[in-house]
Formats: sequence, C-alpha cells, structure tokens
Amino acid sequence: MPELFVFDISDSLLGKLASYAYEEASRAYGVYKDLQGFKDTLKIVSGVLLDAEHKKDQKHGLREWLRQIQNICFDAEDVLDEFELQDKRKQVVEASGSTLVKVRHFFSSSNSLAFRSKMAHQIRDIRSRLDKVASDGTKFGLATINVDLGLDVQRRDMTYPDVDASSVIGREGDKEEIMKLLMQPHLHGDGDQSLCVIPIVGIGGLGKTTLAKLVFNDKRVDQLFQLKMWVCISDDFDIRQIIINIINSGSAPSVAFSHQENINSLGMVHLVSRLRSKISGQKFLLVLDDIWNDDRVKWIELKDLIKVGAPGSKVMVTTRSNSIASMMGTLPSYILEGLSLDNCISLFLKWAFKEGEEEKYPNLLEIGKEIVKKCRGVPLAVKTLGSSLFSKLDLNKWIFVRDSELWNLAQKKDDILPALKLSYDQLPSYLRQCFAYFSLYPKDYIFTNYEIQNLWIAHGLVHSRNGSQELEDVAREYIDELNSRSFLHDFNDFSIICEFKVHDLIHDLALYVAKEEFVVSDNHTQNISEQARHLSIVGNNSQGHVLFPKSRSVRTILFPIKGVGLDSGTILDTWISRYKYLRYLSLSDSSFETLPYSIAKLENLQALILFGSTLIPSNIACCIMWEPGVLTSFYVP
Repeated sequence: MPELFVFDISDSLLGKLASYAYEEASRAYGVYKDLQGFKDTLKIVSGVLLDAEHKKDQKHGLREWLRQIQNICFDAEDVLDEFELQDKRKQVVEASGSTLVKVRHFFSSSNSLAFRSKMAHQIRDIRSRLDKVASDGTKFGLATINVDLGLDVQRRDMTYPDVDASSVIGREGDKEEIMKLLMQPHLHGDGDQSLCVIPIVGIGGLGKTTLAKLVFNDKRVDQLFQLKMWVCISDDFDIRQIIINIINSGSAPSVAFSHQENINSLGMVHLVSRLRSKISGQKFLLVLDDIWNDDRVKWIELKDLIKVGAPGSKVMVTTRSNSIASMMGTLPSYILEGLSLDNCISLFLKWAFKEGEEEKYPNLLEIGKEIVKKCRGVPLAVKTLGSSLFSKLDLNKWIFVRDSELWNLAQKKDDILPALKLSYDQLPSYLRQCFAYFSLYPKDYIFTNYEIQNLWIAHGLVHSRNGSQELEDVAREYIDELNSRSFLHDFNDFSIICEFKVHDLIHDLALYVAKEEFVVSDNHTQNISEQARHLSIVGNNSQGHVLFPKSRSVRTILFPIKGVGLDSGTILDTWISRYKYLRYLSLSDSSFETLPYSIAKLENLQALILFGSTLIPSNIACCIMWEPGVLTSFYVP
C-alpha cells in the first residue's frame, strides 16, 4: 500500500508556522488569529499522527482519515507558499523606485488588501476542514506519542541460530570466506586485537542472517571456540538486555527459561559480574545479528564489557548499514553480494514447485526464469515470488507475476518489500521524504548528486542544521547517508561529483512507499490521480489528457529518459497557466524551439533544467528576471 508521510508534512508545516517571518506576515495581513487557530489544531492532531501511521492498516477508516489530513496539509502548504511569494513581491515593490511599478502592484491581485481578503478566506476554509477531520479522528482512540521517542517501528522477528544447511542455496563460497577470517589466529585489523569484529553487510533480504547461521553451525567453529553465543539485536541497542541475552545464550533450553527468570531482576552490577564470569578467559564467538544502532558510545560500552574473553575471541555482526559496519568492525566489511542466476533459479524452483514437479510444466519453468531475473540475486525476493506461485499452475497467473512490478504484488509480513521497508522505517523523516523522489526515475538510472539534490532543494526538503551550511553540502550528506544505509549501489565518488544507482529492489521499495502524489507516466498510462503533485514522463507517446493531471498543485514535471522530451509549446503553455505551484521543471530533450515568456509567471519555480533541449538560449533571459526572483537552479545545454 502507498505510504503516507502525514507526520513529516505536518511537522514541516508547524516549523514554518512557528517562524518569526510567518508570524510577522500573518499579523501584517490580518490573518494572525486564523493562522494561530490552524496551528493549534494541527499541533493537537500531530500528537496522534505517529500512532495513526502505526495503526493505519489495523483500523478501518484510519488510512482515509490520514489521507484527509494529508490533503489539508498540502493545501496549507500552498497557502504558505503564497505568503512567501507575497513577501518577495513586496520586497521587489519596495526596492523599486518606480511609481509605475507601485501603481501596477496596487491594482493587481497581489496588493495587500486583495491578498488579505483572499488569504483570510483560504485559511478559514482550511482551519474549518481541519477542525472537522480532527473531530472525526476521536473515534479511533489514538494515543499521543512523544515526538522525541518517535514511531514504534515494526521490526523483523527475533532470529535464532538454527538452520538446515542443506536447504541453503548458493552461499557455500561466502561461508568459506568468513570461515577463513574466523580461523586466522591473529588478525591485524583496527582497534583491540584481542577482540576481532567481522561485519557482514548488505541490503535486506540478501541472506546475511542465513550466512551467519551457516558459519555458526559449522563443525569447525565448535573446534575453534570454547563458547558460542547468538544474540539478535533487532530492538533498540539496550545494553542491559543484550547482557542478559549473552548470558542466556548457549544454555540448554530447559535451563535457559528459569535462568532468565532469575537474572532479569538483577541489577547491572550483578549482571556484568555474571557476564564476565561466563566469558572471562574463554575463547568465544559472539554473533550480534541485525544491528541498527549507530550510537558508537553504546557499542564501545558493550565492547569494553566483553573484552575479557581469551585472545582470538571473535564477534560477527550483521547489518544493513555500511556506517554501522565501519563503526563496529575491526576488519573491512564483508559485502554480501546477490546469488548467481543459476542459484536463483534453483531457489525459485524449490519454492514454486514440489520436488521434481517443474519437469511437468516446461512452459511455467521458462516464465519462472524470467521472473527470477527481476529479483536481481536477492534470495528473499526469489522466495517471495516463488512462494506466491506455489500450487498455482495457471499460466496467466505466472504471466501476471512476470509482467507486474514487484511493488504491485501482494506481500505478506515476511516477504521482500516488508523486509526492505524496515530499512525505510529507520530513516530520519527528512530522508524518508527525499527517498520517495527516486520513484520518479526508471530502474538502472545513473544519478548524479547535482540532479537529485537540486530536486530535493527545490521542494524545500533540505535544511541547514546551523544556518551556515550550503544546502548543496547538506544534500550531499543526505546522499552519503543513504549510501551508508545500503539504499544506493554502484556508488562512484569523484569528490565534488558522485554517480550512483538505486538497486532494483530499492527502486521497487520507493514505488511501494510513494503515494499517489508521485506519478510515472508511460505510453500505457490512461489516467492520473487528482492527488498527483510530482509527474515523471517516460514515454514519447504520453500525450493529451495524460500530461494534464486534474490536480492544480503539481510541483514537479520531469523527463528523466534521454530522447524523451516535450515536443509541444502548447502543452508547456497549459502547464504554466495551470500549475502555478510548479517548483521543478525539467524540459530536457524537448524539441520545440521557443521557451515562452509566460514561463516568468511560474513564481514558485526553483529549478529549470534544459539539458539536451533545442530551446533557443536567447529566449531564456526572461526566465531569470521575473519579479520574485526565486529561481535557484538554472541549467542549459
């Protein structure tokens, strides 16, 4: 289901409304009381939004309630944009010494009296709608959640070390590489050599935990280590709970339960004593599975507690984050790659058919091989699609899966997209909103940092933390953070410029979480949601009504595929007259000759991209001289 970013949007709105500039503007135009009333109601609603987003799929009607709140917030965003523009218009008028300019402004719809009347009406309407929807929300029994504590993120189930090695396909080579590291007596990595930490890194669903299980249960490990312990850290990095789990790990099941009952009530001093008593002088292997914590202080605290083992003790860590792996590891990360195509096919057959059954259905087998290719070597994706087709021998169902995007297929709790979404849920709110914009580009698209950061900046998603940082530098930090969290791959860093791709399954995740506001129009698109705010056009035949969403709040129009561009100035004129809130307009590879002067009417426009177009440069001067002067990014061939 599409993801909703209601809390993130409302939080951003509240930030704007709390600013001195908006308070002064609202007083100046006589709408302070109405805007304050809206802000007060939004504060109350925001308090329960985290709980609502967490329960939206559990309570009937809650998702629609959230959507109504979201639409109201979008409309409020448009109103605040009007405030910003009016302030810029006022600055231009005041800076001009021309009496003619001031007279024209007085008789325009932008003068203070006309603007005050229009804004007061719009704000009262939005406030009234929000009050009604807020009242309707009381029936859901939502709890107020402290923003600092954040959303109770859905996590994967706790893992355990048991595995049937014969059922694992294609990881023998990886297991041997990890075994080599474990068998080396003296590893000369960073940090304390008495405790070697081996990180295994990769996106969700690659099989990091499975690989760790294979190693953990190898008979050679029993000979290498006196003590083996397995602890899943899917929840918060709680030192106390981790100590308890380490102490209990390796005990016989009949002993572990009663033992756990006893030590749960112990204080930290006694727990640490028990821990050290268990591992002191022992050569141990400790597996810390599914690490999300990036707090180095907590890791060092735990590491100091377990450094009492014998020389040669090792810790094996699995994580999706390169930065966490770098923080914890004393050796370079072991980057887990996808399975080979042959191994993927073998895995698919295991889940899609009963043993030997595939030989009876050669037509399904051929379609299955095509289905496997879209999994890009990720075992959980192969398992998800294979399982969905088990006992289904109807050719049309297999064709449907082959021809459908992964994000459009039904997903169970432990399938690939919910597994990947755990990574998405862990992102800070500013990165969650930024991530959705990847859905506007095709798979295998080669991004540059300049391209994506200009799109983010144009939509006000990038904020300087101390007020002195350049937004481009902050946006680059966002890109680096997404890369460290394994959202990006084929990352080439050339210092100022970087290039990268988004893994196919991560792209499916972007489509999965993107709302109806993000629309990709191809040659088969028949209609576009009225909620569309960001439009990507990837087909040359996407003409007519498809290019004209009913929504009047389109903020983005782009042509991301080389050779696909706008070939009609008439369509551009329609966009200009219809989408006054347009912030990002890419006319790359457009083939008409004249950029109309009317483009200066796009007062909200922040970025105009003309790479590869045939537009006449001499006509472009008008684009950077319009009244509000808000264009921040301007690129020509």
